[in-house]
Amino acid sequence: MRKVLVTGSAGFIGFHLCRLLLANGFRVIGLDGMTDYYDVRLKQRRHAMLSQSPSFTAREGLVETDGLLRDLVAAETPDVIVHLAAQAGVRYSIDAPRSYVDANLIGTFEVLEAARAHKPAHLLIASTSSVFGANEKMPYAETDKADHQMSFYAATKKATEAMAHSYAHLYGIPTTMFRFFTVYGPWGRPDMALFKFTKAILQGDPIEIYNNGDMMRDFTYVEDLVQGVCRLIDAVPTETAVAGDSLSPVAPWRVVNIGNGAPVQLMDFVLAIEKATGREAQKTFLPMQPGDVPATWADASLCEALIGPLPRTDIQDGVQRFVDWYRDYYQI
Repeated sequence: MRKVLVTGSAGFIGFHLCRLLLANGFRVIGLDGMTDYYDVRLKQRRHAMLSQSPSFTAREGLVETDGLLRDLVAAETPDVIVHLAAQAGVRYSIDAPRSYVDANLIGTFEVLEAARAHKPAHLLIASTSSVFGANEKMPYAETDKADHQMSFYAATKKATEAMAHSYAHLYGIPTTMFRFFTVYGPWGRPDMALFKFTKAILQGDPIEIYNNGDMMRDFTYVEDLVQGVCRLIDAVPTETAVAGDSLSPVAPWRVVNIGNGAPVQLMDFVLAIEKATGREAQKTFLPMQPGDVPATWADASLCEALIGPLPRTDIQDGVQRFVDWYRDYYQI
């Protein structure tokens, strides 16, 4: 039975990934810091659900803690490491940039040091579509330059890509970075648009719509996305490239987009929430927020070339599943 260490296992994506890995027969060690960026009870509930499996072991601690990852990897000797733990959120990075330095930069450094000391068969690290920043060419391809990040969050994630590349080159650590595109679904984070919009609509409160609604996002259903992460475990970077590959010429390192590949207008997203809740939203239209971008759109061709096509959940179905979960979880 292969063993996987997942950092951020009590997070939104980490929880869904761990659940899929367990269903696929992996032994999973889950590490999470249980920070209070949002309601810790949601994280504790996720870990409690995962802990019902005898193949899951929960560990608690901050990834940026000096030596914690090194000691954990030495003790557990995982075959694969999936590093998802991070401080997320574009807007919060304006208010609390230090937390992004600690979790994203120092935390990733600790993961890389642990991987250097006890080299796994594959190291996979989460990045974000936000690294494409000011790019106007769409859809975004992994081989496009991504030099003009619009938020400090995106800048720290771009930095982790460069950090991981250097370790892959220096120490021969096979590494895959994946850029996630606007993930949504059940057990989501309260700071995400779908969660905030659903809560406000059901309470009869107005929702805030930025850039006066002229926004487009490549919404990716969380269960589709973690299928991609899980399959990429066996797509270890080698010297053999595929068409459109981002494989480094000097390291066993590549970056892969994981997105639906079909962007949705923000107002159509709101309409899907209104349909799922059975209520019309009170809308407050606002200008663009600092650090945000008007559109995202993934070129998913490299991902498909490496692991085949992923499921593509329709936006209405995905939103309905979230609203159903929300009503059940909060007994509304």
